[in-house]
Amino acid sequence: MEIIRLENVTKSYRLGRQKVKALKQVTLSVEDGVFLAIAGPSGSGKTTLLNLIGCIDDATTGKIFIDGVDVGDKTANELADLRARTIGFVFQTFNLLPVLSAEENVEYPLLQQKQLTKAERKERVRHYLEVVGILKYAAHRPNQLSGGQRQRVAIARALAIHPRIILADEPTANLDHKTGYVMVRLMK
Repeated sequence: MEIIRLENVTKSYRLGRQKVKALKQVTLSVEDGVFLAIAGPSGSGKTTLLNLIGCIDDATTGKIFIDGVDVGDKTANELADLRARTIGFVFQTFNLLPVLSAEENVEYPLLQQKQLTKAERKERVRHYLEVVGILKYAAHRPNQLSGGQRQRVAIARALAIHPRIILADEPTANLDHKTGYVMVRLMK
């Protein structure tokens, strides 16, 4: 079954007076369980594509289906709910909340999963911080962590929601080769 489908998706935006076409007529289908890497030069639209699949941005034209749902006509709240249930993000810039500890950053998206008790949330957070090898830094805020440690927190946060899709924008950029390999295996 398809978990992601894009049909003739174009994304344009304004940069000053210039109109930029970040994506042109992209058609893509990804089956459930597939591990896919998107490669290309800087500025080729990789992050734009991930933001569209992640329902962070809207397509200019075309249709996007996530887990069988046409996201084009969904409200902001419906998209937030779809993301909370379906999509784990590992952002290139981490997107950790600076006032929260590593533990709290991992727990934050779990607060949207009302079926989880506080004890279940805490156990899941602890488990994923341990899996990525950063449990001993659970109380540290992002500014007290290295880039690689922040990346691990972002990966733990993405995994903790048990998503059907993980979108990772340069997930190993701040990690050494060995650790990067381990983190990529975790996301599979």
